[in-house]
Amino acid sequence: MPIVEAVILLVVLVLASNIISHYLTFIPVSLIQIGLGLVMALFWEIEIPLDTDWFLLLFIAPLLFNDGRRFPKRELWKLRGPIFANAIFLVFLTTLLGGFLIYLMVPKMPLTVGFAVAAILSPTDPVAVQSISKRVHLPENILHLVSGESLINDASGLIAFKYAVAATVTGAFSLTHAVGDFFYISIVGLIVGAILMILIQFLRDILRRQGINDVIFNTVLQIMTPFVIYFIAEDVFHASGVIAAVTAGVISHARNSHLIEDLPELHLVTEKTWDIIVYLLNGIVFVILGDELPAATSQIIKNTQFKTWQAVAYAFGAWVVLLVIRVVWIYFYQLVAQLRKKTTKASFRIALLAGLSGVRGAVTMAGVLSLPMVTATGVSFPQRSLALFISAGVIIISLLVAVITLPLVSPDNTQPLQTRASLSDMDADNELDEDEEEDIDSPQASRLTEDQARIYIMRLAINAIEEHRRQENQRAAYDLILDYQFMIRRMEAKVKDDGAMQQVANDEIALRRVCLTGERQAIERLFEHHQISKSGYQLAMKRLARGQRRLNQADHASLTLIIRSWWLWLKHTVHRIIQLMRHQKNQKVENERQLIDRESAKAAIKALSKYLGREDVATAELDKQAIYHLVVFYRNRIERAKTADSFSRETYANQVNKLRIVGLGAQRSGVQALLEAGNITWQMAGRLRQYINYSENVLMMADEEE
Repeated sequence: MPIVEAVILLVVLVLASNIISHYLTFIPVSLIQIGLGLVMALFWEIEIPLDTDWFLLLFIAPLLFNDGRRFPKRELWKLRGPIFANAIFLVFLTTLLGGFLIYLMVPKMPLTVGFAVAAILSPTDPVAVQSISKRVHLPENILHLVSGESLINDASGLIAFKYAVAATVTGAFSLTHAVGDFFYISIVGLIVGAILMILIQFLRDILRRQGINDVIFNTVLQIMTPFVIYFIAEDVFHASGVIAAVTAGVISHARNSHLIEDLPELHLVTEKTWDIIVYLLNGIVFVILGDELPAATSQIIKNTQFKTWQAVAYAFGAWVVLLVIRVVWIYFYQLVAQLRKKTTKASFRIALLAGLSGVRGAVTMAGVLSLPMVTATGVSFPQRSLALFISAGVIIISLLVAVITLPLVSPDNTQPLQTRASLSDMDADNELDEDEEEDIDSPQASRLTEDQARIYIMRLAINAIEEHRRQENQRAAYDLILDYQFMIRRMEAKVKDDGAMQQVANDEIALRRVCLTGERQAIERLFEHHQISKSGYQLAMKRLARGQRRLNQADHASLTLIIRSWWLWLKHTVHRIIQLMRHQKNQKVENERQLIDRESAKAAIKALSKYLGREDVATAELDKQAIYHLVVFYRNRIERAKTADSFSRETYANQVNKLRIVGLGAQRSGVQALLEAGNITWQMAGRLRQYINYSENVLMMADEEE
């Protein structure tokens, strides 16, 4: 069958599988897709040609990039040690020990093929893991552990699989060469993925500042990113495209996780596009698996070395081996945590449930389907059909066991088992049919441009947030207000002429110099009174010097400022990573930093107030937004410099979400007021409401990810 027709048929079968799963909710959609692929092979005798290189590029690159984009939140980051131990050490332990046990169980299978099978079966489906783990009510630390591990163990599993396959194909394996090669492809893959992702985002920022804000263009740019990065890492640098793709996804997530997205439509369209891509790729992989099963099964049946029931027993035995290794590892983790008094008593039941949550998914299938047909000498790849049969069997068994055990351990929960291939519930966007609208605005009314209207409703949002600001939510309020202020400033640059913007910039520079002077005096006073150390004083003065240099360079080209801002962001990110990698944080240094930030911010506000009260200063001619922006900036710094002992990320997130809802409500009321006053047309009101709806959708998506 021609490839185009095959692709169309595969997509149709994926769609059909989700229709069937709507009625057969007790069967995972992945099993339905395998069944449809089996029907396709048996009744239509359709074979899908598989090529290792393009198969990995087409399926692995986007899936792992998307996993990186959905990297664990702060709660999972707290368990980064156990998570990376599971994702790396457990994977390699599974590869070596599991592969050796599979080799002993199946003596006709070469040891390197046993390693390859165990390696590719070690990654777990992240959606299925979270679906199962939440339903069986695992303890919070175990839930975060298995969820975080499932998001990053694909890379380590695929690397181990690559080495095992290479050893089988070439017939040679050198431990020294493998270790050196492993570090090269891992480190270079990490560096290449990080650099290329930063360059792509840097290019995107430049294009956006040049006015290239097209949603479709930016969405396609992000969709093509993992393919380009994977290809360059593999073909140009001969490094790990898997690690490069994951790294790029993580950096993309870290860079784009703002409190308020100034282009919510782009965020929404991108997320939904990724949902479609992941949905199709995962579904197609399982349909192809079903299509490949008859060929593998027929070769197993014809094989005279062992009987068919033995092959089924091998698949079940491989699943048991992997389950035992996983359960023992998690139980050992609980014992270690118990000794450190970080959790309750170790429970074998919890370890077993966490082990059963390890459902295998699309990455496993994509990897095993990429096994080459022949070795370097031209002979057939040893026991390829058996490796495919065992891998497919473990996937099916893991899904069936999950379906059977879930009702037993969670009888009150009727939600079906979710996998990556499950259909996401997508709310229909509110669309505006402009063709059916009539413009009934008053011709005498003062019309606003769309940017002017957006500035107006965003200022209403700021006012509403200020009204709801209380002592307990000040940090969240100031964070949101600052984000709105930055967006207003960007839009004002398009609305006002160059002369007006230059005047605003001059006012802000002058006011910032006043604030910096106040900060410097406060820091010097702290040092003179021996409230801070010499090193703390020097670091604070260096920060002020950098701020002064940025003010002096404010008239330089915008590209220079962009490069400088990116360089500062990169330095800050590296510094934060180094801090997080340390075992303990120097509390004395942290307290000193908070004291400096707090007192210097107070002094800056005081200096600004004193400056505005001078008789020789024409306060009425200064830009009010610049003054307000500086006051909010320093108040925000004061809130962030407060003691973090009572700070709760969950509470902060809830406060931010509540205030964002308040702000969006004020914007919607503002649109209605402008429309009734005749300041905007019905068409413009529709676009502004659509912008608010996109922002609300982004907020709901963020809530679902937590």
